[in-house]
Amino acid sequence: MSAGWRFAFSRRWLGYLGVAIVFAIVCVLLSNWQLARASEKEEEVQRIETNWDATPIPLDEALPSLDSFSVADEWHPVSMSGTYLPDEQLLVRNRPRNNQAGFNVLTPLRLADGDVFIVDRGWVAANDSLEAPESVPAPPSGEVSVVVRIRPGEPTLPGRGAADGQVATINLPQIAELRGETLYSGAYGMLLSESPAPAESAPLGPIKPEPNEGMHLSYALQWVVFALMGFIFLAYAIRQEYRILNSDDPKEQRRAAARAERLAAKARSDADIEDEILEASR
Repeated sequence: MSAGWRFAFSRRWLGYLGVAIVFAIVCVLLSNWQLARASEKEEEVQRIETNWDATPIPLDEALPSLDSFSVADEWHPVSMSGTYLPDEQLLVRNRPRNNQAGFNVLTPLRLADGDVFIVDRGWVAANDSLEAPESVPAPPSGEVSVVVRIRPGEPTLPGRGAADGQVATINLPQIAELRGETLYSGAYGMLLSESPAPAESAPLGPIKPEPNEGMHLSYALQWVVFALMGFIFLAYAIRQEYRILNSDDPKEQRRAAARAERLAAKARSDADIEDEILEASR
């Protein structure tokens, strides 16, 4: 008597089906996560294109309070006036540029109302020891008008320290703690222009990020394919078990013989077929 497909409803195979379903759910979740990342990258590229050449807006319009920041304003030019505090300047370590080691120069700017805003005046090259810059150009003295590109603060890096006068990241609450004074903690600015100009050339300014939406859409599709492959593999395994359990069934034996014939036919190379044709023509 043929075993048929009854085995596929056994506890073992239903368990395999459950595993395939769970695997598919995980793959779909990962695919959705990649789609969300793709959407975020698309928004980021669009934000850069929209804000990079926009007209500067006043600081209090972009940041109504010390801890406010809207991601929609990232990279947007912002204008302000104040006095640099060069004695409280900090260096951000490990900031390579065009494969050259260097530092970013953070100079606090005290505004007319007394609040302090952190200005990233740009990049300077490291010296031969890589532990400090070759030189740090001084900022303009006295009252200065500044235009910056607004950026959110950076997170801390656990276990990453820095020498005196340096920081590992532009973490604004940490910088405020180092200074012992409150400051704008929601965002800082990457220098675009300052007037009057400094006596010596300013550090190198920011480079416009290249549009790059990444491979997230491709990865999302791959996770969907993986989910389908789980069910395909399960169907293949069930089919193979069916053939083994029903090997005594005459119908299955005929199907097995037909498969063997097709396999043998596929195994013949083009050269074999040509030789058969030549032999038949003689």
